[in-house]
Amino acid sequence: MRNLVKYVGIGLLAFGLAACDNSNTPTAAKSGKAQSAKSGKTVTLLDGKLNFSLPTDMSDQSGKVGTQANNMHVYSDPTGQKAIIVIVGDATNASLDVLAKRLEEQQRTRDPQLQVVTNKAIDVKGHALQQFDSIISARGQTAWSSVILGKVDGKLLTMQLTLPADNQQKAQSEAERIINTLTVK
Repeated sequence: MRNLVKYVGIGLLAFGLAACDNSNTPTAAKSGKAQSAKSGKTVTLLDGKLNFSLPTDMSDQSGKVGTQANNMHVYSDPTGQKAIIVIVGDATNASLDVLAKRLEEQQRTRDPQLQVVTNKAIDVKGHALQQFDSIISARGQTAWSSVILGKVDGKLLTMQLTLPADNQQKAQSEAERIINTLTVK
């Protein structure tokens, strides 16, 4: 559990840094380009046991944050405001709903304004997972956070999607599109 909290903390740190960016990088809407709702390439991890489609505006940033040895994979857009972090942790006997509750408690200590939207069990092709959706705040910025918890080969799998929540409904829809491409074997 300690590793789960550490890695989710890394995800929240990434969100916080993106919120502090104050970059003048034009968004797709400002530059006149239409944002694509289509999925880009398929990401395959854990020897093919985990697959999902990466949005076209996101790319692999894993080598820039840590090493492959720490079992953390990071994907983000050029601004760092949209990110997907996948972590393979240690084996755990705790149930997924208990882990999600602990995650919520940890996030509440960091963000008293945390808004929990969903904390539910989901089924992905026969694999039981837990989905924890929330709206997190840092430095006046808000982000949509979807955390998927599961067990693969007895190890804890954590997948966190962080998206800007200027438009909560759009962020939620985009997160769901990514989650709906998820396959676990």
